[in-house]
Amino acid sequence: MVSEPSRPPIAQSCYWLAQRASREPEPLTGELAADVAIVGAGFTGLWTALFLKRLEPGLTVVVLDGELAGYGASGRNAGIAGETIDHSHELAIAHFGLDEARELARLGRANLDEMEAFLAERGIDAGWDRAGQLTVALNAEHLAALEAMRRAAERVGIGDLRVLSAEETQAELASPLYRGALLSPRNALVNPIRLIEGLRAEALRLRVRIAERSAVTGFAFPRDRVLVSTDRGSVTARRVVLATNAYSHHLFPRLLARFLPLYDYILVSEPLTAAQRAEIGWRNRRGVVDARTFFNYYRPTDDGRILFGTSEAVYYPGNRVDPACDHSAAHEASLRESFRRHFPSLAGLSFPFAWGGPIASTTRLTPFFGLLEGRVAYGLGYTGHGIGSTRVAGQILAHLTLERRSPLLDLSLVRHPPFPYPPEPLRRLAVAAVTRSLRRVDAGGRPGLLLRALERMGIGFSS
Repeated sequence: MVSEPSRPPIAQSCYWLAQRASREPEPLTGELAADVAIVGAGFTGLWTALFLKRLEPGLTVVVLDGELAGYGASGRNAGIAGETIDHSHELAIAHFGLDEARELARLGRANLDEMEAFLAERGIDAGWDRAGQLTVALNAEHLAALEAMRRAAERVGIGDLRVLSAEETQAELASPLYRGALLSPRNALVNPIRLIEGLRAEALRLRVRIAERSAVTGFAFPRDRVLVSTDRGSVTARRVVLATNAYSHHLFPRLLARFLPLYDYILVSEPLTAAQRAEIGWRNRRGVVDARTFFNYYRPTDDGRILFGTSEAVYYPGNRVDPACDHSAAHEASLRESFRRHFPSLAGLSFPFAWGGPIASTTRLTPFFGLLEGRVAYGLGYTGHGIGSTRVAGQILAHLTLERRSPLLDLSLVRHPPFPYPPEPLRRLAVAAVTRSLRRVDAGGRPGLLLRALERMGIGFSS
């Protein structure tokens, strides 16, 4: 599972990170004072900084990151942005009741509209494309599930999802596996690292200090301040925001009870020829996921490649999150085989980019929020849906940090944390047992006693 030392570093093996224009970071040196220090320069940290400045323009805000902005999940994902805050409208109803599920649906839909308007107003070229998304059915059970998803969307006030026939689906994207699809017409594609760089530039314009290659080494709490120590300096702040997602337990181990650090793996192909593009169609360039529990997700890139990933995320015992997990030969081989099943006409396509990235999964499959020591606000656990939901999280964290009232803080999603995961060694045993059960379901079996019991408790393990 773990990479051999000769594998390329993530900045070369991740398609998005490899495209980033070269620039010199500005590490923190010496001592600095600020109103708010944010640890983590991914989507959560940068959106939080922007919303803090919107609420209180005079704030001094410092963002710290041990690497370049977007080094973690923010720069390594598929670049498919959805409208849901929960993993699905069905789960939102189950987790929070119909009234809050309707509010989450409204928030999620407005969130993407506002993000699109923000990028246009600021002139940020993030490769934003509101192409929509297909959830494709591979069997009759999937077709029934797609119809249930459409009905759940209607219950929460979203009436524009549509189930496509096999013929309509093949016209969208030709694969011998597809028997139908659910079209979510308002979902988007984005280049995640260009989005990160755009948010970073906007934060700098607002006089946010961004100190990259400034690894945080610890916290102290003198009087009414927080002292954030880095490898070469320190920041003393009135309040701190922890925006480190799957890395959060490296700084505050107590948070680990509420999330599971997992690795997803992704391939990106060489550019397709005109003949290869004609083989599969994909003229509408929509993002795609299939309807299995452990699904593949994929999308076209602006330069004519195919990004192809898997949600069968890996848990490394001991809650490991480190560069040695950035590659998995077994998962890369499995992805190539899965791609050939989806698109046999492209069986000879090569994949020069292959990488993994850490995500934080909660038992509820939604993020959670809170305060540590009364002065450190945190939000994490996006479970693979972070492109959209981190912008909402930024608003929540900005209001939480400044102790400003907001209807967002009244949501059950914010007020009630997800059910905890067990500690090791039970954690690895539980993940292995659930993974085996979910694989049996994807192979055509029925959910066993374990999965039925977890469903009744509102617990899930798939990303």
